[in-house]
Amino acid sequence: MSQQMYGPPPQTGAPVPPHALPPRNGLGTAALILGIIGVVMGVIPFMFWLGGILGIIALILGLSGRGKAKRGEATNKGTATAGAVLGPVAVVLSVVMGVVTFMAVDDAVKEINKSVSETGEKGAGAKDGGGGGGKEKAGDDGAADSGAAGGETYAAGDTVVYDDGVQVTVSRHTAYTPGEFAIGHTKGNKAYKVTVTVVNKGEEKFDTALLTVDARAGKDGKTAESIFDDKIGQGFNGTVVPGRTATAEFAFDTPAGAKTLEVEVSPGWSYHSSHWNLGL
Repeated sequence: MSQQMYGPPPQTGAPVPPHALPPRNGLGTAALILGIIGVVMGVIPFMFWLGGILGIIALILGLSGRGKAKRGEATNKGTATAGAVLGPVAVVLSVVMGVVTFMAVDDAVKEINKSVSETGEKGAGAKDGGGGGGKEKAGDDGAADSGAAGGETYAAGDTVVYDDGVQVTVSRHTAYTPGEFAIGHTKGNKAYKVTVTVVNKGEEKFDTALLTVDARAGKDGKTAESIFDDKIGQGFNGTVVPGRTATAEFAFDTPAGAKTLEVEVSPGWSYHSSHWNLGL
């Protein structure tokens, strides 16, 4: 019997080396992008806070990306370094812009408060409209706390003069018969009509949009409802230019036994309201 000799198996080739992992450049790239956005946001008012946050994130990602590059896990060390540098820059810019923004807002608030305090509520003096030939009754119109501010009431026909040249007059009352479909009138009550005249002797337009006219009746000061019908109640509209006059009629519903009607006119939020006491 013959013996068969077996040798070692034939070699099929050299061992295959392990595949190299692809570079992990995401951290460095993200750091650069966030750093750029952070710098841009850092110089935008009211968005500076976002720039600071992005800058901090960019710094962290940039340092992490540099670490990966040193270990050979990434190939964009320069990109990561740029992101790590832009991060602190964005933080510094956001802090500077924050300080500038807060200072600007503070200055604006102070300027507004100063303007409001200087404007205050425009004071009023009064001229006698009842045969007094325009005689001054209460101080001059430069006294900010004169007129209605001191609790004074005026008579029918008196003219209240405000600091800016606006003049308001309430006429004597007359009886009024509301229309069939009038709003604000209660059966059994009496209705009275007054005419409110606004003269602008100032240098700027006067907007009547904020002018209000209200009334109270009787010794207990019960609110006298405004009457609206097809003839009355529209009030003022538009502006009164310097040197011009605007007139509107107002009617009020009063209890039958009321002996007085107090009409209150407020030209606007920056004016003192003035009161006319009319005997019924």
